[in-house]
Amino acid sequence: AFDRADVLPLGAGALAGVPYPVDPAQVAKSLNFSKIAANSMDAVSDRDFVLDFLYAATMAAIHLSRMAEDICIMNSQPFSALTISDSYSTGSSIMPQKKNPDVAELARGKSGRIIGRLTGLLATMKGLPLTYDLDMQEDKEAVFDVEDSLLPTVIALDGIFATLEIDEKRMLGLASMGNSSATD
Repeated sequence: AFDRADVLPLGAGALAGVPYPVDPAQVAKSLNFSKIAANSMDAVSDRDFVLDFLYAATMAAIHLSRMAEDICIMNSQPFSALTISDSYSTGSSIMPQKKNPDVAELARGKSGRIIGRLTGLLATMKGLPLTYDLDMQEDKEAVFDVEDSLLPTVIALDGIFATLEIDEKRMLGLASMGNSSATD
């Protein structure tokens, strides 16, 4: 995603170049861009760099969701193979002895939101003509929302993993039941 965004669009206008003298090569060097946009129409109509970011964030969210699901499963009955810190769980409203894996469940939910942002922008971009169209302003809301959704999820799951208590004896017992070697 970074490589796709590493293109300086300086000098591009909505249809052609700008009428005043600019030195894109010098500005690119000063701002540490590795490439300069090849033409104005592509520079103003391309949102591949945004879609690449959203795709990378979506894949990260999907992986985080899968890890969160493992936490939820291994925290649940009949597994009871780990304990989530009170900082990352709450008691049940009807079963106070139960610890709900709230943060892990929220991480799963955030992945759906992030997938939706990628899908939404892909749908917006699919029928647009070249050069700039106002529809493209939808990219900003998607990027900011995905960043606001993904970063706290990463931080929260990092906290869960840092404080997670794994019952090694229980895990060994579960692994010894024969299911893990069923294909053998």
